[in-house]
Amino acid sequence: MTKVQIRFRLQRPLDDILLPRVAEARSFYGISSITVPQSMDQLLVEYDASRLGPAEVQSAFEGVGIPVERM
Repeated sequence: MTKVQIRFRLQRPLDDILLPRVAEARSFYGISSITVPQSMDQLLVEYDASRLGPAEVQSAFEGVGIPVERM
């Protein structure tokens, strides 16, 4: 297992609708942890690089309706 961190910028701040979706993305196979900074405008994601690449991680967020872009 190769753990890698990647940072995404949220295209809009997390709100009461988007915040529960972070937990949904966390359940995506290969994503270890998701940290939301106090500013609520970014996500720091730790994932298993032997299973996922940056595009798949981004796709996991977009799949649950969280619009992100890689920083």
